Amino acid sequence: MNNKEYMLDPGITPNERFKTSVVEPEFWRKKKLEQMTKTEWELLCDGCGKCCLNKIEIKGKIKFTNTRCRFLDCQSCLCKIYPHRFEKVPDCRDIDLVAIREKPRWLPKTCAYWLLDNGFDLPPWHPLITGRAASVHEAGMSLKNRNTISESGISDYENYLIDWEDL
Repeated sequence: MNNKEYMLDPGITPNERFKTSVVEPEFWRKKKLEQMTKTEWELLCDGCGKCCLNKIEIKGKIKFTNTRCRFLDCQSCLCKIYPHRFEKVPDCRDIDLVAIREKPRWLPKTCAYWLLDNGFDLPPWHPLITGRAASVHEAGMSLKNRNTISESGISDYENYLIDWEDL
């Protein structure tokens, strides 16, 4: 298993996912996103699951819904099929520099990739700061315990619009 698969494999415990012994401490403060290794890149993901919410564009603005990808595990907020997500979900988006910089912004405003690319630091609840994967859930910044529903069978996303402050 390569580092990328190890970091986001739902079979790996969340605390194992955030062990940073293979990366330089506070690498996110020393490197631009373009300079990060695959392992560093994957560690930036806080595991909130918000990028897995369905979104629609209305009048040039991205609006979030409380409908989520059917493959999102609501307890861990990780993708159940991460290594095969692009095969099973053709419109799944890869979080790369293009996606991060896309206008209008479709990533949540708490997304570490977006924050760092726009000159902000990681929030105090981020697992790389706390050393614990659960800190994103404890801070209420993930989809865990939120009112979300699976996208299966939904076509009228306009009826599921949400206005959560952290999006």
